[in-house]
Amino acid sequence: MASSPSSPKTFTSPPSETETSSPQNTMPTRDRSAGRNVHIYDLNDPTTVIGGLLLLPGVTNANFYTMIEIIIIFEGPFFLQNENETKIEKDDYPLQPGNYYIVTTHSFRLNDEPWLVRIISLATGSRVATFTEAVRSRDRQCIISGRSIPTFNGIDFWGSFKAAHIFPLAYEGHWIKENYGRWIISQPEKGGSINSVQNGLLLDAGIHQLFDLYSISINPDDNYKIVAFEPTTFNIEGKHLNRELFTRPNAPADPLLRWHFRQAVLANMRGAGEPRFEHDLPPGSDIVGEILRGPKSGERMEFELFSRVGAQMELYPSAGGIIVPPRGVSSRQFLLILAVRATWSASFILSFVPRQRDEWP
Repeated sequence: MASSPSSPKTFTSPPSETETSSPQNTMPTRDRSAGRNVHIYDLNDPTTVIGGLLLLPGVTNANFYTMIEIIIIFEGPFFLQNENETKIEKDDYPLQPGNYYIVTTHSFRLNDEPWLVRIISLATGSRVATFTEAVRSRDRQCIISGRSIPTFNGIDFWGSFKAAHIFPLAYEGHWIKENYGRWIISQPEKGGSINSVQNGLLLDAGIHQLFDLYSISINPDDNYKIVAFEPTTFNIEGKHLNRELFTRPNAPADPLLRWHFRQAVLANMRGAGEPRFEHDLPPGSDIVGEILRGPKSGERMEFELFSRVGAQMELYPSAGGIIVPPRGVSSRQFLLILAVRATWSASFILSFVPRQRDEWP
């Protein structure tokens, strides 16, 4: 019988070009592998953890197979067995905590598909105003919790609800490159296809944070089931959503939900998992410093910039393609210029510039 040692090695996720070790004087990054009670091994190498899962209600054996086929590329058939050498069937029985071993006569490798860094984003700005209104008008409730918006004297109160992009606005360049707009039927009058109501969900503010952080996702291929990768206080783990919400003409697009679910699996299950970025920084904190000292600092900074600038102005005009920096201006410098033009926080920009000037190409 295969068994794991007390201190096994763990595969790490593909590193970014800008990722470096974090100094001690920064807030600790939460590890997605912390608390895992499901661990994945190669039967022929039980000393190395390939990945794992913090198992919560709603995950079946069949779901587990689907997730493994996302984080691992197989060259042929395989199956899983548990510590008792019992084959795990692809069925609807609940997955149990424990160690699972991949059994195959073919080669396989960890999927190196990119994970797009994402933090909590807010759909605010002139370019996303129509998107927000369209999502509010269509849903009028949190798609996941089912909680309706409060009304009083005919007035709607939206303060605790957020219109969330399924695919983040910050990666509009990736959206265009991969032609994800082909999944959009209901094209918006302005803002580009990425701001279609079909790329949006109305969510409780707290659920919106979990969704943006890939801590929860919707699996459209399992009757729109909520898959949670960390405990929540909303009692939504394993909940199946009302299919009617996803059969309307302008409903959220299944391929986009599928993309988000895939990203969530990669973030939470592949190797040691991707970092959980700290976002609850106290007043007076050196926010930029925290970002630059943390993991994937370059990607996170660019996400911050693109998400804010992209909400204010169109970075990828449909007629002319991507906006190109002027000659002699680097992409990062150009982002700063755009951020200022988009009336973003001047203090944030000014604190960022001197730190990065020596690193500009």
